[in-house]
Amino acid sequence: MAKAKFKLKEPNSKTETLIYLNYYYNYKRFKYSTGEKINPKFWNPTGQRAKESKQFPQYPEFNSRLDILQNGINTAYRRLLNDGIQPNNEILKKALEAELSGNILQTNKKTFFDFIEGYIEESKLNKKLGTIKVYNTTFKYLKEYAKKINKSIDFESINLEFYNQYTSYLAVDSNLSANTVGKHIKTIKSFMNEATERGYNENLEFKKRKFKTLREEADTIYLNVDELKAMADIDLSSSPRLEKVRDLFLVGCYTGLRFSDFTQIKPENIISDKSMLQIRTQKTGERVSIPLHQTVKNILKKYNNTLPTAYTNQVMNRYLKDVASLAQLKDEVETTITKGGVMKKEAVKKFNLVTTHTARRSFATNLFLADIPAISIMKITGHKTERSFMQYIRVTQEQNADKLLNHPFFN
Repeated sequence: MAKAKFKLKEPNSKTETLIYLNYYYNYKRFKYSTGEKINPKFWNPTGQRAKESKQFPQYPEFNSRLDILQNGINTAYRRLLNDGIQPNNEILKKALEAELSGNILQTNKKTFFDFIEGYIEESKLNKKLGTIKVYNTTFKYLKEYAKKINKSIDFESINLEFYNQYTSYLAVDSNLSANTVGKHIKTIKSFMNEATERGYNENLEFKKRKFKTLREEADTIYLNVDELKAMADIDLSSSPRLEKVRDLFLVGCYTGLRFSDFTQIKPENIISDKSMLQIRTQKTGERVSIPLHQTVKNILKKYNNTLPTAYTNQVMNRYLKDVASLAQLKDEVETTITKGGVMKKEAVKKFNLVTTHTARRSFATNLFLADIPAISIMKITGHKTERSFMQYIRVTQEQNADKLLNHPFFN
């Protein structure tokens, strides 16, 4: 039998906390943010309603809104069954919001910050940890900004004036890089889009052309075939940790897989008779087939087709710089970054710029320089558009000229 329960997000909090509706049906749980908040001292966990209290005189209206929600979810569930529709969380959510659509108290109650808080909690059920981290960081900066200007930020606040002032705050006051500022704006736009889709927001200022996501081309590098060979030729037998990191990195360089994928290769992913690797990528869920380069074959043979357990991405990045230094990748590379609203230039040794993601860029760039069609490379890297793919390619003007010299037009 289906049953609705209301629970506090933080029952031991000394201040107001969000209330969630948990609906249990068919051995499933549907979790929904009510948008309501209450101090736990005024909450009756047994009755799942606000206590009768002179310190909380609005308890009758407050409880009435929870009653509306409970009746709404029960009615939505019953209607679905009567219509012969098998409920799931997505269908149930739409049905509940349809029931509540005429309820002004519920639909107009949710503020922008209430929505973000509930959306982040809801996203924990179906989105990756990295995405949740991005959401939380953006929310943190928004709350800090609201505190600084001593004003609440609601859906109506998100306009071009907010955009100009907030991007300045992030760049100057918080000393964030242009790309980080752009990432926060992109996340705010995704919050607003989701709220608009759900009927909580009618302000479309965030869709204007000037409300844009800032982006600065990153100073990322790739390693050419000679540099990869230099890395492969180092004798690291006296340092097993560096040897393991080097081998895993080279697998990434010759497969184009992300760190989350090349560190999870299992024997069952290796199709020996076809000299091929088949794996479903974690980020996109797509199954990709990759021809095995001789370097990858050698490494797989070395470990009997069972690659060593990886360090974390951060630790591997640190060790990779040691490996790249031993491979004599010490050319100076000029880097630029806009931080605090000021562009800064700095010469950095190449080995200091090597990360696990350099492997993926190296794969794409080396194949591109080898005249392998972009569409064939994209089948492996998973890029959907040539524009996004070309952002991965690190070809210098001189390399581009060398390629053109061999073209019939110049001969």
